Amino acid sequence: MELKIDSRYPSVDDLRTRAKKRIPRFAFEYLDGGCNEDVNLIGNTADIRDVKLLPEYLTEHESSDLKTELFGHVYDAPFGVAPVGLQGLMWPKAPEILAKAAFDYNIPFCLSTVTTSSIETISEITEGRAWFQLYHPTEDHVRDDIIKRAEAAGCEVLVILCDVPTFGYRPRDIRNGLAMPPKMTMNNILQIMGKPNWALRTLKHGQPAFETLKPYMPKNLNLAQLGKFMDQTFSGRLNEEKIKPIRDMWPGKLVLKGVASETDAEIACRCGLDGIIVSNHGGRQLDAGPSAIESLRRIADNYRDRIKVMMDSGIRSGPDIARTIATGADFTFMGRAFMYGVAALGERGGDHTISILKRQLQQVMEQICCKKVCDLPQHLIE
Repeated sequence: MELKIDSRYPSVDDLRTRAKKRIPRFAFEYLDGGCNEDVNLIGNTADIRDVKLLPEYLTEHESSDLKTELFGHVYDAPFGVAPVGLQGLMWPKAPEILAKAAFDYNIPFCLSTVTTSSIETISEITEGRAWFQLYHPTEDHVRDDIIKRAEAAGCEVLVILCDVPTFGYRPRDIRNGLAMPPKMTMNNILQIMGKPNWALRTLKHGQPAFETLKPYMPKNLNLAQLGKFMDQTFSGRLNEEKIKPIRDMWPGKLVLKGVASETDAEIACRCGLDGIIVSNHGGRQLDAGPSAIESLRRIADNYRDRIKVMMDSGIRSGPDIARTIATGADFTFMGRAFMYGVAALGERGGDHTISILKRQLQQVMEQICCKKVCDLPQHLIE
């Protein structure tokens, strides 16, 4: 695909600034914020940017190739769209927009259980090439039915989320009424009135809802009842005994997301999983924990030869992707970067964000004379 970059917004930071102006504050703060004092949110990106790569300018070099093989598929770039909850809250039809862009540019799109489009809709858009992230249900029959739906829809990879044993303490969301149970305040209503474009588009497409979960939800839940339903439906704490039946049931590639310790990486290997995503949920769960790339350094050194090691959390640019892969990741994912793009530019946001990241990464690889993505660790300054 031809890269499509809007020269007014040539960076993810530019997209973030525009997104903040276009959507209600409660929606932006839900997307942008971390937990507690944002220590881990800030540290994620700061620690990635401490990584340095060695430039080579006199070495003969013809071209750099971004293509990357993962689970038997050759993607056009070493990054994908991470699962994000409530995407339609930030911009109407956001998951559909990003799924189409990911499919067009041949990168993976991962759908969250708690976002605003269904497994079946995203499968149709991606011709069965999407990944699906499972929040573990309390009831086995709900778990089994969701997994069967993902298999029937042709999802290539099932991702099990492990880093939400409890919901993070997020002061902004509490102030904005987006904790569980959520509530709509007069302040939120005034914010909506101040963003007429967002309001009209939301009115046109309808109030965002948990589309994948609709078959399991009682009809006409009010906000308080929705919070109770979510608490009763999902069992946040995962363990080895809960992973085993999923491994037995799922015929495709199985990935554990939210790994931050060697202990959990070892369990993933023992359970026969195909990959792990090192992550701290974008700094939204544990402020006192390590940054994602700090965890990656330890885990990649010990487990990269045994299992595919991927990473998300804190990656905001092409250079960040290069730094992360040079540190030991086989592949990367981003959530906020793509959501900033859609909130800023609507239907053009997915194409634009992918184009920025590919152009930036290509430039970094040319600077350091790196021919293939898998060679990036050779250019790391220890």
